[in-house]
Amino acid sequence: MLNLEIVTPEKRVFSETVDAVTIPTLSGEVGILTNHAPLISALKSGILSYNRGGATERMVISGGFLEVSANKVSVLADMAERADEIDVEAARIERESAEKSLGAWKGSEDEFEVEKERLERAQARLQLASGR
Repeated sequence: MLNLEIVTPEKRVFSETVDAVTIPTLSGEVGILTNHAPLISALKSGILSYNRGGATERMVISGGFLEVSANKVSVLADMAERADEIDVEAARIERESAEKSLGAWKGSEDEFEVEKERLERAQARLQLASGR
């Protein structure tokens, strides 16, 4: 069993015992089971899933860090939302705005990465809200 804790700057989103966690990191998706090797990684926008008692739950996360140590998984995310918390229309507008901005990009590479992250976050939110 793993102790999973998901925290954002605003609140503790989740803190319970789970069987497994799958989380998007900058180096790819990572699956975590009991007795996983210690790990620290930066997070990427995407869908975090965890299994508990045979059921899989999912939420969107964006930004932040992951730490795995001694069967404890700590997710310090900039944002974490469950499907029922997502404003689908706002996510659609955010995606369209980011796509338009990236399509006509004239800024710096750093600003491009920020805008790309905004697009990835909006896409993940829409994916989770649609149940895919």
